[in-house]
Order: sequence, then C-alpha cells, then structure tokens
Amino acid sequence: MEALDHKCPSCGAVLKFSPKEQKWSCDYCGSKFSLEELQKYKNASSVEVNQKKDVKVEQADVYRCSSCGAEIIADENTTATFCVYCGNTAILKERIQNSRVPDYIIPFQKVKEDATSVFLQLVKHKPLVPRTFKSRKNIDKITGVYIPFWAYDFDVSGTAKFKCIDTHTWSDYNTRYTKTDTFDVVCEGNMNYDKVLADGSSRFSDELMDSLEPFDYTSLTEYNHAFLSGFLSEKYDVLETQAIERARNRTLNTTVSLLQDKIRHQSITPVDNNISLKNVHSNYILLPVFMVNIKYHDKMYTFAMNGQTGKIVGCLPLGVKEVILWSCGIFLLCLAVCIALYFGGVI
Repeated sequence: MEALDHKCPSCGAVLKFSPKEQKWSCDYCGSKFSLEELQKYKNASSVEVNQKKDVKVEQADVYRCSSCGAEIIADENTTATFCVYCGNTAILKERIQNSRVPDYIIPFQKVKEDATSVFLQLVKHKPLVPRTFKSRKNIDKITGVYIPFWAYDFDVSGTAKFKCIDTHTWSDYNTRYTKTDTFDVVCEGNMNYDKVLADGSSRFSDELMDSLEPFDYTSLTEYNHAFLSGFLSEKYDVLETQAIERARNRTLNTTVSLLQDKIRHQSITPVDNNISLKNVHSNYILLPVFMVNIKYHDKMYTFAMNGQTGKIVGCLPLGVKEVILWSCGIFLLCLAVCIALYFGGVI
C-alpha cells in the first residue's frame, strides 16, 4: 500500500502546508502555492473514496513512503503521519477510503513555534513544576494533530422550571428581621444551535477537547487531504450515532443555563425541564490541535493548544523534589534571618 504526498509542480519535492501563509510551500525551490493553484495542477484533489458512514476498520497496516521507499506502520485510526526516515508527511489513502471522509476542516493557523512559546510561558515562572516539564527534549515533542469531531445542528424548544428565592433583611431598635420569598418560575424558549461539537476519538479526553473551544467557524473550509500535509491526523472511532448523546446533553445544559440567565432573583435552582432537541444536520470535521504528553511518576499529563486561536489547556503537577528543595530553602532562609536578628540584639 502507498502513502500519498503532494509534489511541488516546479521541482517535484514534497510540499508542506504553512499555517502562517495558508499556502503550500516547497523547502527546496521556495515556491508557494494556494489551494486553487494546486488544484489546477491536479495536485490537491480530494482522494477518490467510498463515502461510507460509520465504518470502523480495526487493523494496522504497513505503508510505503513515496519519497524514500521506507515502510510506515500505522494503526487503524491514523490518516496522516510522518516518515521517520525522511520526515515527509504520509497521508494514508486506505485509511481515508475505509471511513467516512470529513465534510470540513479548519486549517492550522498557529505553527509549532507558537505552541512551544506558549508552553514555555506556562511553566517558566512556576518553580514547583517538575524539571521534566521544562526539558527541551519534551517540549520539542509538541505535535500538530487534526482531531476528528462530530458537529451537530439542533433546533431546540420547550420550557424549564426553576425554584427561586429572594431574601431581604432589615432591623429596628432591638430586632433583626429576615423575609424569604419563594417563587416557582417557568421559562420558555426556542433556540437554534450551529455545530455543537462532540469529540470523535476515544484517544483524547472529552473534557480536554471541550476546553479548547471555541473555534472560529468562519475559517471552516471544505475538506481536502492537502491540508493534512505537515501534520498528523486521526480518524474517528466514536460513531456519529454514539457521539450525538454528548452533543445533546451539552445543548440541553446550555439551554437551561441560558434560560436561567434571564431570571432576576437572588437564588435560582433548576428543578425540571421539558425541552425537545431536534437534530437538523450533522457534519464530520477535523479541527487543529497541538498536543504534547509528558509522563511524570507513572502518570501521563496531556497539554493541548487550539491550533487556530492559541488557547492552551492542561494541568501542571507539583514536583516532589522541587517542593522539598523550596521548603528547605525557605526554612533555612527564615532560620538565618532569625539568627541574625537574635545576635544583632533585635530580638
């Protein structure tokens, strides 16, 4: 089986997508091409595929790099990877053929240097963070990955009931009074939601992926496999019919929250709702994410950056050695100050 790449029309070298310029560039001859220009050369046409919906292929295959001929091993969820020998992007045609092709993609607008800089700023002034999180070796592992998402459009209508409490306190000469008013409030609304996201890959934490939102849908463009050049890419392993439940729950919770925001009382508690969600339309899209995984004390810590907006999410642990050293340092400093004050006659 072969891995696809994108050849430079000028010199035949492999092209890579440049997020900064939103064009494809050649490292050898310096040429730059827009998607429209590549399509004129028939060098960025979509792969001819069978549009199969909700197909799951469980296998690992060996592909051959079209640049150096080396073998590339990929699991069932990889659609774009790198050749470890020559570094060229390998877009795995069979992986795309054996699953539903994405409808849309948001191309990367940040580059790896942006992600590296943001991560360095995150850990720079945190002395208690383990040293391994500041290691250049680990930071250099930051990789751009297109993550699969299902995006659902919903028409929502219905009512939500809330218990509301207002408390008013006053006092006279000797007595303090408290008046509590309780209300049953019912709110009704009709709303339309566009592209509610649900992570389509079981490899990544749903909470982590949710935290990367929002994405700017004005950059959403029709899918073309040429955008994968220079990045890793995953295909979904969570089916559209499975992911919709998460999207429905997110939409329902948001609807109740929006209705609650319209109420003007001191204490508001949701009690019940009768809200119906109608799925109007859904799309399979790829979204850009920079990721790095760092292992510390047998636990993997994942950090992710939105490849479009630059928003970063992740949790930094406290280093055991760092905490001990800083605690000892602070103790010794305080002890030295106390000794100096004592012998100086201050205390």
